[in-house]
Amino acid sequence: MAPGQPLSIRPADLPLASLWRWEADRGAQVFMTQPVGGGAVQTLTWGQAADEVRRMAAWLQAQAWPAGSRVAILGKNSAHWMLADLAIWAAGHVSVPVYPTLGTQALAHVLEHSEARACFVGKLDSTQALLEGRPAGLPLITLPLAPPLPGALAWATLCAAHAPLRGQPTRLPDELATLIYTSGTTGEPKGVMHSFGALAWTLDCALQRRALRADERFLSYLPLAHIAERMLIEQGGLRSGGQIFFAESLDTFMADLQRARPTIFLSVPRLWLKFQQGVGDKLPAATLARLLRVPLLGRLMARKVLTGLGLDRCRIAITGAAPMPGGCLGWWRALGLDLVEVYGLTETCGLTHGTPPGSFMPGTVGTVYAGVHSRIDADTGEIQVRSPGLMLGYFKQPEATAQVMTTDGWLRTGDQGRVEADGSLRVTGRLVDTFKTSKGQFIAPALIEGRLATHPDIETCMVTGWGLDQPLGLVLLSPAAVQRASDPAQRATLLQSLGEHLLALNAKLNRHEQLCCLALLSTPWTPESGLVTPTLKIRRAQVDATFSGRYRAWAAGPDAVVWAEPTARFGP
Repeated sequence: MAPGQPLSIRPADLPLASLWRWEADRGAQVFMTQPVGGGAVQTLTWGQAADEVRRMAAWLQAQAWPAGSRVAILGKNSAHWMLADLAIWAAGHVSVPVYPTLGTQALAHVLEHSEARACFVGKLDSTQALLEGRPAGLPLITLPLAPPLPGALAWATLCAAHAPLRGQPTRLPDELATLIYTSGTTGEPKGVMHSFGALAWTLDCALQRRALRADERFLSYLPLAHIAERMLIEQGGLRSGGQIFFAESLDTFMADLQRARPTIFLSVPRLWLKFQQGVGDKLPAATLARLLRVPLLGRLMARKVLTGLGLDRCRIAITGAAPMPGGCLGWWRALGLDLVEVYGLTETCGLTHGTPPGSFMPGTVGTVYAGVHSRIDADTGEIQVRSPGLMLGYFKQPEATAQVMTTDGWLRTGDQGRVEADGSLRVTGRLVDTFKTSKGQFIAPALIEGRLATHPDIETCMVTGWGLDQPLGLVLLSPAAVQRASDPAQRATLLQSLGEHLLALNAKLNRHEQLCCLALLSTPWTPESGLVTPTLKIRRAQVDATFSGRYRAWAAGPDAVVWAEPTARFGP
């Protein structure tokens, strides 16, 4: 808990207490709806879900591990992902969610650093990283829908073999609940420690602005290993007693959304924009705007558009992780959907600021939530926050914890910002090199740049793309490469070589780190141009200011290697 920050939580609002309450009060009511392929779904009632949690918790306790042992969960979103999380807690242990897209090295680090005693495995596109990165002897438990794994134990088998754990196991607010691994500026994942109290308090904080109802409907599709999905969908579902639907795949997403018809929906700006563009492909924006201005017809048209998207029942729409264009916010508002922008870090349980319901604060992340304190460092412009929702620290990394905490107990976010006249916070940049894509994933460029620069024709390079779907690489070619490129045949060979280098590099990166393209530059970066320091260190902000206006065009183009400067510099 953050120093000096009181934590006041009702015991009935803690996650396990919510499960036991709905088990007793709504045992026959559907809690989860899980697609199982071919358009079919499986439903789990509160009673069935609690029974499986109790049985798996009994197996976990039978292993006689010390209380508070770490147990990992690797897989795409599914009903049993959440049940595994709850079973780990009910057994007295700590859950460690793992992104299903991690590469071998990062996966091995998380499993080894967390000292995981076992790993639940759910839906995966590939088992290669797990099979190569799994520590020797680590037990694997396959959830329903998991791919076959040699020697793994099956969830259903273990549940059938163990009687349900009795009573209502509880966990205290100050007990460690979970380790959420996130990448810092070095790219090495750090385990953010959160208590049960921090999870419950942060949800309480959000509910001061918008209360949950007993009939809420949620759609889980963003990674459950991410703090935002975990807080809104898992914790929100447990607190409200509502129904959680799961998406099956990217191909079925719209059908999944139509099935769920969520009352609460969270997405990154990229998807909100895609929805808008999809409507625009069928109905020109000017025509829709004109129809929406007609009183009765406008309401009918807005309802038709939202129904077509599966959002006609949505009453709380949330976006975050990247800036949301003001035009897109206004478009959704015209349809009657009041998009709330939120801001927070993994270290703050995902929430510190948000736009109040009914307000319109484009370009900002809204105002600070009650109970959260925020300030701007006078010297650096850094946003610093303090609340009962702060992490306990980084697991086994006291030095890293000390680096992000001030001596008076405030978290250094690493973001720069300013407070506007209306009290809203405007995020203006990053103090460190790490940046975030439109998907909400942090990118630590240094390690990627080190690998990219191994190509002999690359003089220097920079990985960038804050707010893009995927990062891109700016490549300054060596003088020899620029000279060779004046010959068409040699230029083609250079392009092929760089393209192959990009493919090989991406194969070694996590999915969210993979570069969408290389933009080839030839004009030297010099101290005089302001792009590098006198010691030739890249001035990232200045490079972005020089080239960022073209990033989206490069990223959207068909070529993996782009001539970023006029082709005249490379000959005919």
